[in-house]
Amino acid sequence: MREIWSEIHKRRIWRRIWVALAEVQHEFGIVQNVQIQDLIAHMGEVDVRRSLEIESRIHHDLMAEVETYAEQCLVGGGIIHLGATSVDIKDNATALQIRESVDLILQRLQDLLIGFSSQIRQYAHTPLITFTHLQPAEPSTLGYRLTQYGQDLLDDWDTLHDLKENIKGKGFKGAVGTSASYIDLLGRKNLKKFELLLSKKLNLGFFDVTTQTYPRKQDIKVLNALAGLGASLYKFAFDLRILQSPSIGEMAEPFGESQVGSSAMPFKRNPIGFSY
Repeated sequence: MREIWSEIHKRRIWRRIWVALAEVQHEFGIVQNVQIQDLIAHMGEVDVRRSLEIESRIHHDLMAEVETYAEQCLVGGGIIHLGATSVDIKDNATALQIRESVDLILQRLQDLLIGFSSQIRQYAHTPLITFTHLQPAEPSTLGYRLTQYGQDLLDDWDTLHDLKENIKGKGFKGAVGTSASYIDLLGRKNLKKFELLLSKKLNLGFFDVTTQTYPRKQDIKVLNALAGLGASLYKFAFDLRILQSPSIGEMAEPFGESQVGSSAMPFKRNPIGFSY
């Protein structure tokens, strides 16, 4: 996750978007193939130190990266970012980073669900007592209890999967979303095809209507989905913490033969694996 949101990865995505923009503009006869090849040749040469050096002078992070990239591309540098506004690059990059992040979470969550599935089968017939209001209630099984956590987490997986499939970028609509700069370059009749080609190149859907940025309701949906996952994980962790307490003693982590409990109370088994 740190790699996805690192400065280097972010700038790699910016460069990928600039190349895609140039490639589509080439199809409309605006830029030359030799310029695109120059951009591609230097796409991976991200130099964060040089970009930050320029940014300290011009006080604009994205334009500092444009200048850094252009310094490396003596043939194609002049057409980088042609017709775009900063957020055409940034918001599309952010959407791609969000999608990568959700995909990573889905992979980890899938591993967790597989682990739950194995435990549910293993303990399907292991009896235990249930609790309401922290009072012993009716008998059940450990496997059934675990299915309750698994069910919540599977619901979270479905929510995040649907969210990932519908992540959208701003597209390429220029300053304040009016597409004026692209109309000047391409003509109004070519705008739909222009964005469609870029959408395919980036494998990213675009919002039909934007302002300077894509609608931030998308970010709220992402945060809500993550909060739901966090709540499911918290419930499992909190229940486990309670159920391993000696007064209930339903579950416990292993305690080695030579393991030491509390430094002041040797009889006390401090949780290590379940501490957090």
